[in-house]
Order: sequence, then structure tokens, then C-alpha cells
Amino acid sequence: MASRLRRAALAVLFTSTFAIPSLADTGSGAYLAGRQAIFQSDYAAAEQYYSEALQADPENNQLLESVVVARLSLGEIKRALPVAEAIEERGMPSQAARMVIAANMVADGALDEFLERDPETQGVGPLVDGLMMGWAHMGQGAMTNAMEQFDRVSTQEGLREFAMYHKALALASVGDFEGAEAIFSADNDAVARFTRRAALARTEVLSQLDRNEDALLFLSTVFAAGSDPSIEGYEARLAAGETLPFTHVRTPQDGMAEVFFSVGAALSSEAAQTYVLLYAQVAAFLRTDHVDAILLTAELLDALEQYDLAVQAYRRVPADSSDYHAAELGRAEVLSRAGKTDAAAEVLQSLAAQSPDLPSVHVALADLQRRQEDYAEAVQTYDKAIELIEEGAGSNWFLHYARGISHERLKQWDQAEADFRRALELNPDQPQVLNYLGYSLVERQEKLDEALDMIERAVAARPDSGYIVDSLGWVLFRLGRYDEAVGHMERAVELMPVDPVVNDHLGDVYWAVGRAREAEFQWKRALSFIDPEDTDGEADPDRIRRKLEIGLDAVLVEEGAEPLKVANEG
Repeated sequence: MASRLRRAALAVLFTSTFAIPSLADTGSGAYLAGRQAIFQSDYAAAEQYYSEALQADPENNQLLESVVVARLSLGEIKRALPVAEAIEERGMPSQAARMVIAANMVADGALDEFLERDPETQGVGPLVDGLMMGWAHMGQGAMTNAMEQFDRVSTQEGLREFAMYHKALALASVGDFEGAEAIFSADNDAVARFTRRAALARTEVLSQLDRNEDALLFLSTVFAAGSDPSIEGYEARLAAGETLPFTHVRTPQDGMAEVFFSVGAALSSEAAQTYVLLYAQVAAFLRTDHVDAILLTAELLDALEQYDLAVQAYRRVPADSSDYHAAELGRAEVLSRAGKTDAAAEVLQSLAAQSPDLPSVHVALADLQRRQEDYAEAVQTYDKAIELIEEGAGSNWFLHYARGISHERLKQWDQAEADFRRALELNPDQPQVLNYLGYSLVERQEKLDEALDMIERAVAARPDSGYIVDSLGWVLFRLGRYDEAVGHMERAVELMPVDPVVNDHLGDVYWAVGRAREAEFQWKRALSFIDPEDTDGEADPDRIRRKLEIGLDAVLVEEGAEPLKVANEG
């Protein structure tokens, strides 16, 4: 969706008051604990603490608002209703409370009561209220009123696509597929390309009109081949001649769920995640099988580091959904971020067994195995992923790069180098690959001139990457161009001041140019930054201590190498 539309939507949405709990200290321990929990987006704890505080101080308006926000954030919208009603009875301006009240009215079928509410004093916001009123008229069977309402919303600046999208859904929901397609096809398919869901809704409309070939052509112009397995499912069914049912909105309540989802999705790149979460939770409440709303909820909870809640949300996607694989991939990623890597691996292995021809599953599993340092298994899984993806596809560069890293860690250098070079064939200026291959060649003291060229290209692409700038300084050191190496190594330490490897390298470079005292200082810094539990790190603490005892030249002699033969200060 165009940024212009998102900004316009934001301007309209935020005209309603969304009260934020005051930071005033009530003196309640529960209140303070709740405030800390909400700051950390720990909604379960916040709800518990705020509810306890509210029991002790039931007249506290700030606590009422805080309880509503916490319960709404958890998706506990029925439980939030009594508190939301108390807020409204007191005349407090609270968008969260109004969202809860409106959602419960819709869920209870109280459309007459909903339409009687005053948008000025009881509304969620002009856009949401306007679209929901259209769907409420649909629920009453007042089709003319509904269409007029959607048209009124469409006249507001920047909101035409929102209104026309919902008008098209409303028409399709009652079987007027010709009318829906007229909206979708207008203005070079502007409404149909509004969002992913709009594109899929139009696809179903075209199929209902016995225009499967047109639907296939439309999908091919909107979605890149192989970019979305669920799209491939649509394409397969269309190609087989199946008439796709219209599933995007089946009832007016579905339409209202779509209001909250479409607005929330539009806000997702502009507004705070905590705010967008409220819209996603209402959408999933009004339509429990709204998979896109469930996925948005899970993604937001993941981003807010509420991993247990995110896992629960992902598990709500049914196995027969076309987006089940996406939910399971998301669940595995969340489990991995939460440190539950074994559980994440089980999810991915099960998914790989269910969907053996889905490349994204094998890629995710291979990446996890690599992070777990199970490089042998990672290589085999990357092999499978590469087999499944079209040869020469640009995205394949990362798979060859990642498999190359796994080969390199297994000390299978020939295979690793072949993978790195294949990655560069597919993406010649990729700085990660240029740096990794270049640095590996430097460490092996092979093809140093080629390594220097690669790393210089990587630095040109990523001049603020400490790792890459370190590589440039290090290859110059290996080439004996010590004076040139100094500036680059100093810059690398500026970019990564507490990295032990970079500080160790700077110490070596200082030693090489005769600045022994500064070298010893850097080696001591490097030692202080080494994690004692990291037994597989590149910075060797024993070697650094030996350099501090006898100097770099003597250490090189002990290792059977030539000393640098640089006159160092005493």
C-alpha cells in the first residue's frame, strides 16, 4: 500500500482519543508492578497487577484504562467489557474502551444499538466507524444504506481504497460478483492491488464469474512466481478448473473483522506495535478463523518479545489452512528466539516431513541447524533446499553462502570455496560473501591479492561494517602493508569497540609498526572482552597472553612462522 494512504489513514485514526495510562504514582505496589510489566509488553502480568490494584482502588480512572488495554492486548475482549462500560459511564475518553464495546456489540448481534452510538463521543475513529456502519447496515439488510455509507467514506482524502475494498467485499458477500469485479477492475486494478487480501479476494470473485484464466493472469502480475506457497495453491486449483468459493467475507460480522484487520495492517509500518496489536486482536475476536489477523497478532507479539503468547497465536492457525506452513515457520522462529531450539527443530522437522517439497521449510531448518552448530546436518538440509529451488535463481546466493559456511566449519574447504564462488556468480557484489571468502583466503594465506580486491569491494558496499573493515585491515597486515592497515584497524575498533577479535587484530597491527605499548594495551582489552564460556571463538586467550609475555614476533617463531622483523619500542 502506498505510503500516502498509510499517512492519510493515520491522520484520520488518531483524531480519536487513545488514552495512555498516566505515570503518576498511586503508591500501590501492584500498580507499579503493572506499570513495569506494561512497559515490557508483558500483558499477562500487567493485567494481573492492574486488576489487583483496581480492586484496591476501584474509582481510579487510570487503572480502569490500564486494565482494558491489558485485556484487549491479550485478546480477552469479553473480559474487558465490564471495565470498558465503566469507563464509558464515567465519560472518560478511551479509544480502547470504545473498541471493546463496539466489538462486543457486533459479536452479540446488537447492530441496532451499535448504529445508535454517537460517533463523536462513542466512536473508535472516523475510518473505523464509517466502515463499520456500512457493514452494520449490511447486517440489517439495508443494502442501499450500506452502499451509500461506503461511498461517503470514499470521499475522505486518502481513504478511497479502504472504502471501495469494503464495498467490493460487501457486494461479493451477497453474490453480486459483477458489481465487486467492477470495483476491483477500475482505475487499473487499484483496489485489487490495495493489499494481498484484496488481490486474493478479486481472484475468488473472478473464479465465481467463471473467469479462471483471468484470475491466473491477474495472480501472475501481482505475485512473483514461487514467492508464496499459498498463492501456488490458488493457482493449482484455478488451473484444475475449480470454482473457488468466496471466503474473504461471508457475513457482516466478517466484514467488521476485516475493518479492524485492514486498518491494523495499514498501520503496521507506521504506528507503535502495541497500538496495532489492539486492532489485530479485535479482528481475530470478531472472526476466529481470520488467519491473516492471527498471523499479524503473532508477529506483533513476537516483535514485542512476548514469545509464549506469540507461540499460542501461531498454534491457532489450523492445519488445513493454506497459511499453516507460514504459521509453523513463524512458531519455529519464535521458539528459536526464546532459546527453545530443540522445540523449534521438532516443529521444522515435522513440517519438512509434511511438506517435503517446500523449499522455505528446508531453508529454515538448515539455518537453525547451522545456528546450533550442527554443520553436517545443515549441509544435507541445504542440499535439499537447493535442489528444490530453481537453478540460477537470484535468491539461491544465500543458500550457497550458508552451505559454504557450514562446509568451512567442517574444514571442507574445497566445497566451501566452491559454494562461496557460486554465491558470487549469482550475486557478484554481495558484501557478506565477498568478506567471508576474502577473509577466509586471508586466514589461509592464499590468493591474497584476490582476497584484498574482494574485501575492498565489500568495504565499498558496507563502509560502516566493523567486521568488513576489520577484514580489510587484516588482509593488508597479511600482505605486509602494515602502515596502510593501521587506519582501517583503528576504524574497525571504533565501529566494534568491545569485539575481542578486532582489538586483538589492532594489537598485532600496532606491534607490526613498532607501537609495542599500544599493542599490549589492545591485547589486554581483547582479553577483557573474551567470553570465558565461548570456547569456539576466534580470539585465543592463551595466545594473547603469550603475546603479552614475549611479544608477537617470538610467538610467531614458536609457531614455526617467520617473525615480522619490525623494530619495536622497548
